[in-house]
Amino acid sequence: MKANKDVIQGKWLEIKGDLQKAWGTLTDDDLETTKGDLRAISGLIRQKYGEAKEKSRHKLAEIFERFEDNTDSDIEIKEKTEKTEKKFKIQVN
Repeated sequence: MKANKDVIQGKWLEIKGDLQKAWGTLTDDDLETTKGDLRAISGLIRQKYGEAKEKSRHKLAEIFERFEDNTDSDIEIKEKTEKTEKKFKIQVN
């Protein structure tokens, strides 16, 4: 998944907060070392939690999609999330 860099930079504090809600033991320092890179975040989550790649990828896609465009309907968001998951799967394999 390749999220818009401007979106990540502009909303990084909010994104970090959502990531920490989803995975409670991630620290600010942990997330800062990833520099917002989704592959690095996914690897960090798998390392700390032993979580399956599929499960963490889905959660990450949902979180990052929320910050891409807040005007879409629920159906459009679901479709974008599925599309994003497919892109992300290609990049992490």
